Amino acid sequence: MAQQREQWGTRTGFVLAAVGSAIGLGNIWRFPYVAAENGGGAFFIPYLFALLTAGIPILILEFGLGQKYRGSAPLTFSKLNSKWEWLGWWQVLVCFFIAVYYAVIIAWAISFTFFGLTQAWGDNPSDFFFGTYLGLTGGPFELGGLQAGILIPLLLAWVVTFAALYSGVKGGIEKANKFFMPALFIIIIIIAIRGITLTGAADGLNYLFQPDFSKIWDYKIWTAAYGQIFFSLSVCFAIMIAYSSYLPKKSDVVNNAFITGFMDVGFSLLAGLAVFGILGHMAHVQGVGVAEVGKAGVGLAFVTFPAAINTLGAFAPVLGVLFFLSLTFAGLSSLISINEAAIAAFMDKFSLSRKKAVSIYIAVAAICSLVFATGAGLYILDIVDHFINNFGIVFAGLIQVILVGWFFNLKSIQEHVNAISDFSVGSWWIVCIKFITPIILGYMAIMNLIGDLKAPYEGYPGDALFWMGWFVMIVVITGGFIMQAFKTQSRDLKE
Repeated sequence: MAQQREQWGTRTGFVLAAVGSAIGLGNIWRFPYVAAENGGGAFFIPYLFALLTAGIPILILEFGLGQKYRGSAPLTFSKLNSKWEWLGWWQVLVCFFIAVYYAVIIAWAISFTFFGLTQAWGDNPSDFFFGTYLGLTGGPFELGGLQAGILIPLLLAWVVTFAALYSGVKGGIEKANKFFMPALFIIIIIIAIRGITLTGAADGLNYLFQPDFSKIWDYKIWTAAYGQIFFSLSVCFAIMIAYSSYLPKKSDVVNNAFITGFMDVGFSLLAGLAVFGILGHMAHVQGVGVAEVGKAGVGLAFVTFPAAINTLGAFAPVLGVLFFLSLTFAGLSSLISINEAAIAAFMDKFSLSRKKAVSIYIAVAAICSLVFATGAGLYILDIVDHFINNFGIVFAGLIQVILVGWFFNLKSIQEHVNAISDFSVGSWWIVCIKFITPIILGYMAIMNLIGDLKAPYEGYPGDALFWMGWFVMIVVITGGFIMQAFKTQSRDLKE
């Protein structure tokens, strides 16, 4: 007889864990710039539309699937149709590849938390980050050896993740997120309050929020909005299905999805206030426009922001520590969820105990992550991240909504979530899953593919793009079918 599935201790515990998964590094370093570059205040119209027509509907779908079928993504899809298990494993392998490089970014954040005490990055954060800290080599095949300064914080990130996962859903993951999430919100609020009271902050906030309604009719803005919602909410790569499988059988699904979606958006807006208030001050000090002081991504977090912190005088150490601590907490909560999605799948497939599954999986993932701690780590990370996000997640999501929306009785999921939720979802939800989301994701998938076939990503050599990008996708897709071929050793799929 199968063991009873673990459960969250409280509804709050589940919501905080789901929000912890959704809120990650991208909310802090990606969202503000995506908004600013796509119409500022006007961007929030397509952004909220995307949240209501794709983000929350998919959250409801995945919460409903996991809660009803009580399994990880592969087990859940196999219960929908015995031939669909491979899609769940595709999503699990996406999680694995994200985990092995995400841990290294968290290691950077941990290091910079300590560097923030003394502004150890000096007057030229760019040279410090890329040269002194990363030891960046000339290209993706020049590994240059492991960087000692990254190894200790990388080990720390994996130890924290291991401890949370090893202790189980209620005793580890829930407790970790009950600490990380409130702490993260408090830190970002402190940074935002300080940021918007700095001289020049208004210029930064105007750059972020001033609406350019002429861009509303540009299809690229809508694509950017859907892309941001899709990547931000952790949907369509196994996480939310796994997390919701630990919900009690009568738990509200619809409310939980709305709460998760709107908390993620709220945090992104807070992060925007924090980041652009301080960047506005930096631009004021340097006498340049806000657009000139930085860009999104790794450069914002580890180059531009340290330079901005340098302009804050006596408050610099406090803000330096708080900012990188926020990155660390946001990253760890997401890393825990990414790994749990995979660990749950292996537990279900091979009837492994949690402790055994966690021990084996984390050991393998931690060893694999070492390649990103080499001198070529940033190049490899950039390529793998691009392909996993633009092809691994987008195509998996597209296939998921097509299979579930068109080749499964979607109304059975609707009836299930309506029966246990405080308020019901109507035909708008069916329309979103069957029509709006597949059309948007299909367009994104095709345009991403055309773009990469037309020109090599970021000008990287073709062999690097093949082995670190296209080959990774081959492993993800074929790996899904290989894993499906193994006989499931856990509970009866019909339970």
